Amino acid sequence: MKRELSVYQFAGFVFTTVFGSLFHFVYDWTNQSILVAPFSAVNESTWEHMKLLFFPSFVFALIQSRYFSEYKNFWCVKLAGIVIGLLIIPALFYTYNGAIGKSPDWINIVIFFIAAAIEFFIEYLLFKNEIFGCKYPKIAFLLICLIGVPFVVFTFATPAIPLFRDPVTGIYGIVS
Repeated sequence: MKRELSVYQFAGFVFTTVFGSLFHFVYDWTNQSILVAPFSAVNESTWEHMKLLFFPSFVFALIQSRYFSEYKNFWCVKLAGIVIGLLIIPALFYTYNGAIGKSPDWINIVIFFIAAAIEFFIEYLLFKNEIFGCKYPKIAFLLICLIGVPFVVFTFATPAIPLFRDPVTGIYGIVS
């Protein structure tokens, strides 16, 4: 298993970027279905792009956990990777936009891919080096689940702060 670690982590990167990219469009493809809104991008805000990283990463972690029983730190590593990936998106987006101004769409796509790559690379290092202990894997799993709650809630009850503002329309949350 340990030698296949890089293959699993690369598969996670591919899974996350493919499904994250697809779910960027699913809300519109389904005629703005309220059923897919919590898990797909409903606008172009930074928050919605973070959602596109979170849900595929979480689903892949659920799948991967069935094959990673030898890693007692699995959920703690996944928690660290997901949190780092989620933090990278706004950090890069706001740093770039603060320095340059408005970013073209392709830069936002690159930021998403960079965040996913760093997420899975950090996880790879933590799994490989086994330096990241985990006393409470069930709590780590619960924390990952709790991270998903605001993505669902804020889809419908969106705070009026810049992280949630669609730079294209200037609207927060779902456009009615």
